[in-house]
Amino acid sequence: MASPSTGASATDKVSQRIVDAAADCGISLVASLPDGWITNLISHFAEDARFKHVAVNREESAIGLCSGAFFSGMGTFALMGASGFLTCVYAITKINYTYQIPMLIGITLRGRPGDRAKFHQSNGLYLEPLIAAMNMPFVPIERAEDIPRLATAYKHSRVMSRPVVVGFTREVLRGEA
Repeated sequence: MASPSTGASATDKVSQRIVDAAADCGISLVASLPDGWITNLISHFAEDARFKHVAVNREESAIGLCSGAFFSGMGTFALMGASGFLTCVYAITKINYTYQIPMLIGITLRGRPGDRAKFHQSNGLYLEPLIAAMNMPFVPIERAEDIPRLATAYKHSRVMSRPVVVGFTREVLRGEA
């Protein structure tokens, strides 16, 4: 993070807003897997004493860890890239849907217009339709003004006892929207 004397970058400012929103709604455990778009955000969670941050080696491990932590009363957030989320369908439907375990899942919205990585374009084709096919609530965070919707999504997961996905655009994560 930038020092207070030099000022924080736009990326640092938006990451801090997301971290603060997560803390304010009761999240205390964050399990993450790296993605280039959320590297800064993961660092903010890892450095913030309000959170226990666990770096996992598989996205399904984030789902399992956060699901188990729910039974100890912890608020959890699984943070990963879009392609990693796509690998979690079985874990989510088997664990969270079967046993009605709420969870907030944060993903990158890879493959949308503006993403210049050709190898992520298939995510843009399948990601949101897959989320809809799973009947999973989806809350896109497309502008900085949308960041408070993270708390709404978290609370909704608790009401419905199922996961809710929040998706972050590249522009939001870079502090450009």
